[in-house]
Amino acid sequence: MRTLSLILGILAALGLLLGLLPLFGWLNWLVVLPPALLGLILGVLARDRGATTLNVVVIALAALRLMLGGGVL
Repeated sequence: MRTLSLILGILAALGLLLGLLPLFGWLNWLVVLPPALLGLILGVLARDRGATTLNVVVIALAALRLMLGGGVL
């Protein structure tokens, strides 16, 4: 579960990089948040601090981007 959590966190982080661009904020809803949340759950279940931290940071940055963009853009 640890490896899967890390893979989901890394993929979500890569999607977040694209979602930070203007007019691509909607990717955060589809590509970033679902895998990051799943990775967070798996990281907590596996009791892996690194995977949990990675997914929490990705979720926080995606949420910040969505708040700044008004939730959509």
